[in-house]
Amino acid sequence: MGKALIIGAGGVASVAAHKCCQNSDVFSEICIASRTKLKCDALKKELDGGKTKVETAEVDANNTEMLVSLIKRVKPDVVLNLALPYQDLTIMDACLETRTNYVDTANYEPEDTAKFEYKWQWAYREKFKKAGITALLGSGFDPGVTGVFSAYAQKHYFDEIETIDIVDANAGDHGYPFATNFNPEINIREVSANGSYFENGKFIETPPMAIKKVYDLPQIGPKDIYLLHHEEMESLALNIKGIKRIRFFMTFSQNYLNHLKVLENVGMTSIEPIMYEGREIIPLQFLAAVLPDPSSLGPRTKGKTNIGCIFTGKKDGQEKRYYVYNVCDHEECYKEVGSQAISYTTGVPAMIGAAMVMTGKWNKPGVHNIEEFDPDPFMEELTKFGLPWIEDFSPTLVD
Repeated sequence: MGKALIIGAGGVASVAAHKCCQNSDVFSEICIASRTKLKCDALKKELDGGKTKVETAEVDANNTEMLVSLIKRVKPDVVLNLALPYQDLTIMDACLETRTNYVDTANYEPEDTAKFEYKWQWAYREKFKKAGITALLGSGFDPGVTGVFSAYAQKHYFDEIETIDIVDANAGDHGYPFATNFNPEINIREVSANGSYFENGKFIETPPMAIKKVYDLPQIGPKDIYLLHHEEMESLALNIKGIKRIRFFMTFSQNYLNHLKVLENVGMTSIEPIMYEGREIIPLQFLAAVLPDPSSLGPRTKGKTNIGCIFTGKKDGQEKRYYVYNVCDHEECYKEVGSQAISYTTGVPAMIGAAMVMTGKWNKPGVHNIEEFDPDPFMEELTKFGLPWIEDFSPTLVD
């Protein structure tokens, strides 16, 4: 039916490419492009032989001119940005110049500041609207499916949603003393930043990892969950009517936290440049280079993830609570696409978001967050492509 240009060749891009090929009625062609073309070519070898035609290309996602040239040559219906969040704006600029639809999984971050905000991408709203193209922001799991879950709850179960608690739990074990399940640089920046939550119309900042709760997660059991800042809270605060509070929690083992504290204490998580042997380096980037590649964790990771949203609010004047979540098995993901569940739970929604835009089911010129669209067709595709969701209408609340 159409063609997607996937920018990136890491773990998430690998899953998304596999899923595009499983959805060949929509994706008749894909092009996988990255700075390291060898990684794209290796992925192409895994995918060749199916109905979807796969090609590869080399591109520097920091170079808008190079991106424009590639888009003009490939002529995709949608660009699926699975590169680093630092590169969102250059890719959006290239999509604007070529009038091509855009989808990503994470909001833009300045490379020199650990700041997670949508303001830089929201500034493109009028430009994309005038160009007649759609930019879909945050089509991963969180952000992504969490926004779809929120839109679904609002559409079907609530007149007003008052609180949302997003809980992201990974009970997987990869066997390493310390490793991150997605890009180490992004992961550690996220975890070491101040936390925040939305309450009564404003964001309240907290010290990193200062708020801990214990929550008994289905199929995983009781886990320590820590309050973090996460970008979807910013858009949900605008798009969910009646909202009074939004919080985001993630699980971390004590082993992970102990290692992270030591690394922070010796300066290895810093994003401030230092001089080393006559050249400038970023300690966190050096640390990311020596840690295990998240895409290599698939064959050794066992256990499950549980990611979902717990809602409270009112329906027909009555108090109501609702919990919708997905449980994903690391080993099953590896059997299917050669990836652990963290990449899988991001890559599947990335493909679905691109499909929604490409088929016209979600067609709204401008820059939009995922909860601004009709959630029903996306929810159907989640089950179809490996992320079935479970509903609980009397859940225990986080506190």
